[in-house]
Amino acid sequence: MSPPPPPLGRGRRRAAQAFDEALDDADLMAARTALVQGRWQNARSLLVHTGDDWDRRGHRVTVLARESSCAAWAREWLLAEPESADAAVLLALAQVRRALHGKAKPVHAREACQAAAARAPADPTPWLGLLMLECAVGGDQDVVRTFEAVRGRYADHHHAHHLMVARLAGRRAEAGPDPLHEVYDFANWSAEQAPADSPLAILPVIAHAERYRVLAAAGHEPADPAASGHWTGRRARQVMKAAFDWWLEWELEGHPRRLIDLNFLAHAKFCEGRGAEAAALFHRIGRHATPAPWSYPDRDPHTAFAAARAGALGTA
Repeated sequence: MSPPPPPLGRGRRRAAQAFDEALDDADLMAARTALVQGRWQNARSLLVHTGDDWDRRGHRVTVLARESSCAAWAREWLLAEPESADAAVLLALAQVRRALHGKAKPVHAREACQAAAARAPADPTPWLGLLMLECAVGGDQDVVRTFEAVRGRYADHHHAHHLMVARLAGRRAEAGPDPLHEVYDFANWSAEQAPADSPLAILPVIAHAERYRVLAAAGHEPADPAASGHWTGRRARQVMKAAFDWWLEWELEGHPRRLIDLNFLAHAKFCEGRGAEAAALFHRIGRHATPAPWSYPDRDPHTAFAAARAGALGTA
């Protein structure tokens, strides 16, 4: 049975005001719209043309899989093309999404990811889906094993490294601030191992924000990040400067998830009190705000982003 048509009216208006996880990928937006309407052929064409650009493939499959009707349409696609690795990975990540929302059992999502991985052994995307699941419900050994499976297929996988940073940042929250926390070591090591032009150079900034999220939730930092000293210590300033200098030199316009990095970097520069540098980043971000890190630790991200942007640009 085909899934129901997309909702109209108020639901559509709410969606128009929401953060768009597709970021600035117009081809992805078009394929997503078609998929919601039951035209999976557009998603098929999109993934064929994406090829082995693994960061872009992971981004596109993840965003498509977030649509509530994706699993049903992916199954129809598999019925039409039983050997399709693209259909299998789309179904796998849709099952992961359902499991994370309590609408499917994790074991079924794991099985779907493993089936997709068997169809395309070189593709890190099924393992990315499994990593999303394990970071939410798995043990440390499962997380590390799955991350290594992703990294073994593509060492600089952007999304996988972000997931690992968020997971590691949550360890030993009760201990309070610790400049030697393992999440910082992991982020620094990953940035050093990556090629000079890799956006993983921004990963230490991501680690700093994720650790703030955990510490603030545990009561060790103020709920207002700009009022925290988390971004103004010597080590933090070094991390922010290195990341901003990297952005000035490389500014990878073509990376599919660069706007996520820009939001983290703008957030860090604003919290550090570097308004001019934050303003330059806000200009690059434009309308493509992301929920994280503006929502940290428990804030309305729309309000936080707008206030920070206005403060940096002098329009408050």
